[in-house]
Amino acid sequence: MEAPLINGGGNNVEEAVVVVDLHHAPTSAIDTCEGDYPQITTFSQAKSICWLESIKLWTIAGPIAFQILCIYGINSVTQIFVGHIGNVQLSAVAIALSVISNFSFGFLLGMGSALETLCGQAFGAGQTYMLGIYMQRSWIILLVSCIILTPIYLFATPVLKLLGQRDDISEMAGQFAVQIIPQMFSLAINFPAQKFLQSQSKVGVLAWIGFWALIFHIFLLWLFIYVFGWGTVGAAVAYNISGWIVSLAQVIYVVKWCTDGWKGLSWLAFKEIWAFVRLSLASAVMLCLEIWYMMVLVVLTGHLGDAVIAVGSISICMNINGWEGMLFIGINAAVSVRVSNELGSGHPRAAKYSVMVIVLESLIIGLFFMFVILISRDHFAIIFTSSKELQQAVARLAYLLGVTMVLNSIQPVISGVAVGGGWQALVAYINLACYYIFGLPLGFLLGYKANLGVQGIWAGMLCGTALQTLVLLIIICKTNWTKEAEEASERVKMWGGSGD
Repeated sequence: MEAPLINGGGNNVEEAVVVVDLHHAPTSAIDTCEGDYPQITTFSQAKSICWLESIKLWTIAGPIAFQILCIYGINSVTQIFVGHIGNVQLSAVAIALSVISNFSFGFLLGMGSALETLCGQAFGAGQTYMLGIYMQRSWIILLVSCIILTPIYLFATPVLKLLGQRDDISEMAGQFAVQIIPQMFSLAINFPAQKFLQSQSKVGVLAWIGFWALIFHIFLLWLFIYVFGWGTVGAAVAYNISGWIVSLAQVIYVVKWCTDGWKGLSWLAFKEIWAFVRLSLASAVMLCLEIWYMMVLVVLTGHLGDAVIAVGSISICMNINGWEGMLFIGINAAVSVRVSNELGSGHPRAAKYSVMVIVLESLIIGLFFMFVILISRDHFAIIFTSSKELQQAVARLAYLLGVTMVLNSIQPVISGVAVGGGWQALVAYINLACYYIFGLPLGFLLGYKANLGVQGIWAGMLCGTALQTLVLLIIICKTNWTKEAEEASERVKMWGGSGD
């Protein structure tokens, strides 16, 4: 569904010049008309616009994707360290991170994604001073959301048992879930600050913060697990510390170096907060229905015969898929920023061409990753486990993983378009129908009734993803971008861009 440079501030003038100049830069084939692209009539124009959009998109997407990959790497590296302790520990931590932590991650990221629409369009309309107000509103809402989500962590063990997980896995996963509650609260600070910076395309600092946090996390895991011998408790402590390092570093940068968008704490953060909650909830539902969909895949495998091997193999595949997914969440954020900025600036053709370019390039990347997975299908599981049986189980799932990577190369990008355009509620209904009314029942039937096991569950759920992607592509093809630009202008006014 929806990651990642235009700057209105005086401290990053060079970044601002790069993006604005690229947007308005004439080439031998095109000349911009009031900041927007002309209608494409020749192949030379198409090639020039494709080149300009690729530069602008990847200037944004590259640093954001790198940062998100580093943050995801904190999850992945945690599982890698724990996986070499034992198979049960791997399954327990994988369940805690894939089910319990991902549940809150998806909800909070979705709530914070409302800022991608509002901040992106406000920045495009020149209302930079409103970004800090929006971020503070989001902090308030997400912190309250964390309090509401805390019981899920506290009662993770009975919840997992209710979902059919083995008792020993549920007990250990429940303990780990309680231990990582502090990390969940760090996300309430992290996501709004991240969206604040992304909307202005100040993404270089996000990449550096993510990189150093990952390096420090690896050191903490080594120290707590191998030197101190704390086992899974050490993994949880390292996870909490790394999460808060990322959040606090982002806030420090916002306060010290983003003076155009950050004017200090303000009571305006409480203005229109209920309307803000409604938009945040629409964003959360849209994104959660996607993230939880693959989470359900892990849960369903826990009911199969050999739960340890089934959960372990699917968790390793989801971990690998997650690495690619984080890259495309970065691209998702980039197209969201591009679409929202251009619609807020009243440039419908620029928004349209941006979408066309990134969808094509994302498909090419997805096909490349599928090829890599199929070539290395007998070997990549070694990174996560020393068990030969588990490695063989993963190899049998590699073909489905490859197809998933192709679909996941397009789907997050389309979701980013939806966020940039403010279509969250519509996409939420589409996700509900395609994923949970069509894909999930089909996966259950293939996995349990047709006795196809993990492969059947996964194949059925992939059909749901394919249907959702097809529906969204049709909607985008039929979109009136001029009308979307007009609605973006009205949205900025409605949210106080000219009144506050």
